[in-house]
Amino acid sequence: MKPIKSLIILLLIVVTNYSCTSDSNSDGNDFVDLEAYVALDVPYGDDESQTYDIYLPAHRDEDTKTLILVHGGGWTSGDKNDMNGFIQLIQADLTDVAILNMNYRLVDEATQAYPTQINDITAVVNQLNANLDTYQISSDFGFIGTSAGAHLAMLWSYAFNNSDQAKMVCSIVGPTNFTDPEYLENTSSDTLLLLTQLYGLDLTTEFLETVSPYHQVTEDAPPTILFYGGKDPLVPVTQGSALQTKLQELGVMHEYTLYPEEGHGWAGLELLDTWSKLKGFINENLL
Repeated sequence: MKPIKSLIILLLIVVTNYSCTSDSNSDGNDFVDLEAYVALDVPYGDDESQTYDIYLPAHRDEDTKTLILVHGGGWTSGDKNDMNGFIQLIQADLTDVAILNMNYRLVDEATQAYPTQINDITAVVNQLNANLDTYQISSDFGFIGTSAGAHLAMLWSYAFNNSDQAKMVCSIVGPTNFTDPEYLENTSSDTLLLLTQLYGLDLTTEFLETVSPYHQVTEDAPPTILFYGGKDPLVPVTQGSALQTKLQELGVMHEYTLYPEEGHGWAGLELLDTWSKLKGFINENLL
């Protein structure tokens, strides 16, 4: 699902450059003056892929919220650097927000998609919780995910948010329901082929429901904002519209935007519209 990268790159046109600097006193104690601070490739596990970048704003305190970014790439590829456009947007327009941009273990012959990648999100959340005092931030956070990363962010928020720390989740062209006939009844579907590669040839309905945010969402789900393209060759329109309907039935706060002429990513006025709506949603539900 690599076309989403163009969306992230084009986001750069709507922000100005922003830089963060770290601060340390002579004793090596960071955050003394609560200046802006950046730490790159922070390990959260033993695998080389288990790292994150963290960006802490100046003048933060125990009420400072964090946005966790989850990149796409079809569960088999991609990198946290693909989300750098969002970092610049957030730093320019949401100056009081901390940002955690994570990598996770990618699927290969030795690594299964589920529960490995969900476990990685849990490990990141656990490490963030263990460092709240060090980072001087709140335990509340929100997710922004793109494509496969949006699927993971929604699945974690709906099925693994046991301590109610995730206060909002954003899906940009994220798959939501792997039992959708648009997938299962379309033998030429690239996603159906990908599912067999990710989870094996013997896919049961029960398992596909387990890994589908649509089937895991409950009335306790955090507020959710959804963006989809009407001509997406990878993610059928029904992936967003069906979840939107279910969120409405459950009474979950949500917003849904469909760009009828767009695919797996977009630019121009639609791009500006996406960020405007997402920024407003973050302000309303996280900050």
